[in-house]
Amino acid sequence: MKRFYKDVSVVPTDGGFEIRLDGRPVRTPARAPLALPNAMLAEAIAEEWRAQGETIDPRSMPFTGLANGAIDQIAPNRESFASGIARYGESDLLCYRAEGPGELIAREAAAWDPLLDWARHRYDVTFVVTQGIIPVAQPVETLERLDAAVAALDPFTLAGLSTLVTLSGSLVCGLAIVEGGHDAELIWTAAEIDEAWEVEQWGEDAEAAARSAQRRNEFAMARAFCGMTRA
Repeated sequence: MKRFYKDVSVVPTDGGFEIRLDGRPVRTPARAPLALPNAMLAEAIAEEWRAQGETIDPRSMPFTGLANGAIDQIAPNRESFASGIARYGESDLLCYRAEGPGELIAREAAAWDPLLDWARHRYDVTFVVTQGIIPVAQPVETLERLDAAVAALDPFTLAGLSTLVTLSGSLVCGLAIVEGGHDAELIWTAAEIDEAWEVEQWGEDAEAAARSAQRRNEFAMARAFCGMTRA
């Protein structure tokens, strides 16, 4: 789409902050006002609109995309969307360890055990940790408490959390960033331990490296988005 505006502004409203293009409010794909919960997030999204050239490229506007999803898709179905994210707790990456070799087992334990320990103390839960990929059932009380933690989040935070969880394969990793203030770069490295091991053993081609870099960037953008929603 060709750029059709010159000025981008952030305007306080009763419902938060709106992005306006030449004085007209931006609307989501579902035609709802693009209303943000705080000035920090609104300014970040406004900068995405200001940075567009002659053609608007949605791929260069990750914060706008996450906000659109929060308003159009998550807010009207908040409970069911939150439940979908919480289901990752049933098969969290951190609970499935390698059967060998010893060095990989040690790397996983060093990176993953502290995150599970954080979740145990934060939510007063226990986890079943296994070796291999055969599914194991987590305690019902654990799943219920993790579900409650996710359900308590607002639609904007859920939008960012969804990306963090799906990219990492771990509900605990996502919650550690959103609620625990953990470093997103360290958590991404932890979530990619198995992939990094494979690269060390067999090498990585340019196409796979590009995909990995893209996923890393998406993870970083989701973390930044969550940080701004809770500012």
